[in-house]
Parts: sequence; structure tokens; C-alpha cells
Amino acid sequence: MEKERFTISVYSENNVGLLNRISGIFLKRHINIEGLNVSKSEIKNVSKFTIVVFTTSEVTRKIVGQIEKQIEVIKAYYHTDEEIIYQESALFKIKSSLLFDERQIQNIIKESNSQIVTVSRDFFVLSKTGRKSEIDEMHDLLEPFGIMQFVRSGRIAVTKSEMPISKILNGYQHI
Repeated sequence: MEKERFTISVYSENNVGLLNRISGIFLKRHINIEGLNVSKSEIKNVSKFTIVVFTTSEVTRKIVGQIEKQIEVIKAYYHTDEEIIYQESALFKIKSSLLFDERQIQNIIKESNSQIVTVSRDFFVLSKTGRKSEIDEMHDLLEPFGIMQFVRSGRIAVTKSEMPISKILNGYQHI
């Protein structure tokens, strides 16, 4: 089987220690977590973990099965990139002098549809939201000018098709 990128969505109660147990499942199988985001879901008191991995569908299916065995987990799903709409965010901290002295920096900002978050005497901060490849491309363009700091979020995603989790989660609104 060929490896590919999968996005795993885990809906759970918000309990201490669950993240540690979930990451242990990946550790036991020697699977690297490429991206991780945890946030509240559309249902009150239910959290959503979004985990990105690069492995086979068979391994991903087994991992999702193990995750679902955790007591606090309501339901877990996995999707290919074609089945979801996803984004990442990144912040780039750059020397302020470059904003005014390097025309190329202004072109990068404009062409990448990024936003200037703040400008100070010593630095400015750019925000870029998009696919991983778009953020990587912007990083590669800015790197020759010197990036003072860089940070990227984990993937956030919604499915293109309706998720059956909504019906399941309605029963958990009392949590």
C-alpha cells in the first residue's frame, strides 16, 4: 500500500490526559504526527482534535479504531485531502527596514494575499492563511531576506460532505 496524507478528526469530551494517550497510539506505531490542532467543536463541551499523518490507509484505519477505544472519544474519522477543505495559518516576523527598502518584499506580500498584522520600528509581522504548499512557498520567498521568527498552526479542516457526527453529537449536548 502506498503512503498518503490523512486528516484524522477526533470528537471527544474535554478531559485531561486524552492528548497524551492519543499521541501514545501514534508513538507505538512509529507514526509521526505532522500537524495537530485541538479546538472546541460545533457542540458545546465537545472538543475536536485534527491530526495530520502521512501513512497508509490500512494503518490510519487501525489508528482510528484504537483512538475510538478511548473512553472520552465520541467518534473518530479519517479523510484524504480530496475529501476536506483545509487551511493552515502562519506568522512571519521580518525586519522593518526591509518593508520599505526591498520592493520584492512588498510584491511577496501582495502576491501571496498575506496581511501585515503589526509594524514597529524594528520588525513587522505578516499573517498568511492557506494550504501548506502556499505557506511553504511564502517561507521560501522570504527566507533570503531573513526571517526573524516563524510559526505555523496545525491544520484545521471541515469535510466536503455532511458528517454523521452531527447527529451523534446532538446526544452529547447535555455534557
